[in-house]
Amino acid sequence: MARLTASIVLVTAVLAGLALGRASAQGPPEGQLTVAFDASIAPTFLDPAETPGIGTPFVFLYALHDALVKPMPGNDMAPSLATSWKESADGLTYEFRLREGLKFHNGDPFTAEDVKFSFHRYRGAAARLLQERVKTVEVVDPGRVRFVLQAPWPDFLAFYATPATGAAWIVPKKYIEKVGEDGFKRQPIGLGPYRFVRMTPGVEVVFEASEQYWRRKPTIKTVVIKGVPDRTTRLAMLKTGEADIGYLMVGVEAATIKADPRLRLAQTIPPATWWLEFPEQWKPKSPWHDRRVRLAATLAVDKPTINEAERLGFSRLTGSIIPSMMEFALKLEPYPYDPAQARRLLAEAGYPGGFDAGDLTPLPPFTTFGEAVTNSLAGVGIRTRVREMERATFMEAWRGKKLTGIIATVSAAPGGNAATRIESFVLSTAPYASGGYPDIDDLYRQQAQERDRKKREAALHQIQRLMHERVMFGPIWEPATLHGIGPRVEQPAIGLSPQLYFAAPYEEIRLKK
Repeated sequence: MARLTASIVLVTAVLAGLALGRASAQGPPEGQLTVAFDASIAPTFLDPAETPGIGTPFVFLYALHDALVKPMPGNDMAPSLATSWKESADGLTYEFRLREGLKFHNGDPFTAEDVKFSFHRYRGAAARLLQERVKTVEVVDPGRVRFVLQAPWPDFLAFYATPATGAAWIVPKKYIEKVGEDGFKRQPIGLGPYRFVRMTPGVEVVFEASEQYWRRKPTIKTVVIKGVPDRTTRLAMLKTGEADIGYLMVGVEAATIKADPRLRLAQTIPPATWWLEFPEQWKPKSPWHDRRVRLAATLAVDKPTINEAERLGFSRLTGSIIPSMMEFALKLEPYPYDPAQARRLLAEAGYPGGFDAGDLTPLPPFTTFGEAVTNSLAGVGIRTRVREMERATFMEAWRGKKLTGIIATVSAAPGGNAATRIESFVLSTAPYASGGYPDIDDLYRQQAQERDRKKREAALHQIQRLMHERVMFGPIWEPATLHGIGPRVEQPAIGLSPQLYFAAPYEEIRLKK
């Protein structure tokens, strides 16, 4: 992530590379790319206002919409709809200069009014924090917008101008005011390299190339993303040619792709972590209230073996839920696999024979991962049952504090830093936290106002130490994300940006001639 080290910071398209805006000499878009996506497709995935703090919706947003600033190849905060921005000397205002002459897919011009409207409409991850800390959004003129903060906030860009949230992804004000929220849900309009054609909720969404896209005209005419939660079905689609890219092909299916000379296995390790969540640790009568029980569960998971089975050994084991590549991340060694110590801790806590922990709910559709964790826990006497859900339902239940037992989950939201992850998952007010600690909340508030980088880092590192010492989570790994690539694809655009686990930017994807 870019760091603000001066009172006035100006970022221009020149610094990002003039190639961003250079149209390539090419013919009209041709052909169709079919992506077998790893979950059912929810309409909310196409609305930037609904981004929930994980990476899933950005698979779709990078096609249909565009942001003021976003991760791109070679630049984690690349100028996009904004060509430049500056911070005032007192840290109270941020002004963005907008790219001129752009139009939404329905022909409406893009202006600063759309930026202001999109910010106030945003209701996803960290929405309350953004609304509390931003005093006003001022339209200076059609090509400039100014954010005025209540107080200096060093992390404004980390929350606003990265996909840690979707607040800087822009939707058309006039169109939404005309058709309403339901009309926008049925026919979303954006500024991205592809325009919306049609959607069958849960099943598929179809996009068509926008030849007027400012950065580069896409080479592929039609992109079809199909919701295919079953991994074996995604593999079969790759083998028959029904799909050109199959997302998240782990385990046996990943090994099968690797061994098939007609297919390729693309891999990347984005800023993501998997961990065990213990939502009942805040209930005094729950076994999970005891730190020893949480530590026992963490030590019981055979992470090296599961890594080999699920991710072909490519994932990085970790002792934190903060990705190591993020700014202000504290490196923490992974908890070892130690079932003997886990059993001793359970006995000390009063559970010598273990206990029934109820459901273990993995992020859909990672059922085999959930089963592997359940088997490890059973080895020390912690008995769980894998609960399968549809992804959008899972996210709603998790955010609504309705999941019990153990949650095996991940965040792969691109962008942000340690503070953005702590805000989403650790604070007592976090959207995905069932409780918290006053001292951690206080440290977070202190660092959020601190403009001295070393002092901020010290506070954020202390928060991460406390998380670790209290075993608030059971960190597992920074996942190697594995995708299957079919024979028709020349450039899948996977790994072009280290922030993104999926194929992006879409205008870089190419089929073989």
